[in-house]
Amino acid sequence: MTPERPKGGDAIPETVPALVRHPVEPSAPVEPGSGPLYAALDLGTNSCRMLIAQPRGSQFQVMDSFSKTVQLGVGLEAYGRLGRASMTRTIQALRICGKKIEKHGVTRMRLVATEACRRASNARDFIRQVRRETGLQLEVIAPEEEARLAVISCAPLVSKKTEQLLVVDIGGGSTELVWIDLSAVPPEERPRAIMRLHAGFLPQNAEPAARVVDWISVPLGVATLKDQFADVEDDAARFALMSWFFEENLASFTPYNAQNPRAGFQIIGTSGTVTTVAASFLGLRRYDRAKVDGLQMSSDQIDTVIRDYLSLGPEGRRSDPRIGRDRHSLIMSGAAILQALMRVWPTDSLSVADRGLREGLLYAQMSADGVLKDGPYQ
Repeated sequence: MTPERPKGGDAIPETVPALVRHPVEPSAPVEPGSGPLYAALDLGTNSCRMLIAQPRGSQFQVMDSFSKTVQLGVGLEAYGRLGRASMTRTIQALRICGKKIEKHGVTRMRLVATEACRRASNARDFIRQVRRETGLQLEVIAPEEEARLAVISCAPLVSKKTEQLLVVDIGGGSTELVWIDLSAVPPEERPRAIMRLHAGFLPQNAEPAARVVDWISVPLGVATLKDQFADVEDDAARFALMSWFFEENLASFTPYNAQNPRAGFQIIGTSGTVTTVAASFLGLRRYDRAKVDGLQMSSDQIDTVIRDYLSLGPEGRRSDPRIGRDRHSLIMSGAAILQALMRVWPTDSLSVADRGLREGLLYAQMSADGVLKDGPYQ
């Protein structure tokens, strides 16, 4: 597979409908905490997730949420199409989302779809069916925007000491990596400089800017990588093959061969894989976001958890409460990606982010509307 590269003016394949943005009616400036409700929906290869939130000072308050494993991308690797059963499951989930949006009277929203709908030959028909049956207009976003929104969502976790930042978002159908140079930005401004990327990866003004050294969208996520090696029966061999295969797909990423910076280097990982590994490291039998989000783990600690997963085997992972029923079949492909990243960029501190595309969508909308007090910072 060929990773997506940051080329100016790249078009989405013809099988994917043109991008549709939900119109936002112009309005007078809104005082933080008293503004309208915003919705952000992320339809990925494996899951459908939505947040409904209201701006509160420099943050937002979640008013309602939804998350469902829909496995939209099942069979996509083999057939290049979305399956009928997958589409039915997804539309059922989207109906629930639509009812929540209507119930709360949401007026600002972005409802986006990612890799599965970028790649499927019948994506256009699926988008039309969703609109017809749920009233929701999905927007298929390009890989660059997906990467940018993942970075924005992590802005609150960026340390003021960070000079070189790598943000990794492991999805169901693709994995986005963005390397950002913050060395020219004053330390106290570094989190805010990340937030300003909502306008694009290129500097938009004369303020000290976060410089995007390189970004890449590898068309391998937890679901698609698993499908690539489904015919390998041995558990350990399959894991090793997945990890090395993913690393091969990083070769064109500019920082791949760069010397690993130590002082001022931060990796932020955002995905169900990273949060599951963190929960396992903490020994949580019941997931606790407050303990996971912002946790820092070393390469050795991550490797210990992955070795434990391997020792459990498929049956042990299936019954492990730290992993969960929805995650057990995908955790090893995600762990293979994570191991490859730690092999290339070993670190004493990977920051775990229980946040992602939905939060990025909310921050970007609220920032553009000017309803956040100062950006998503404490």
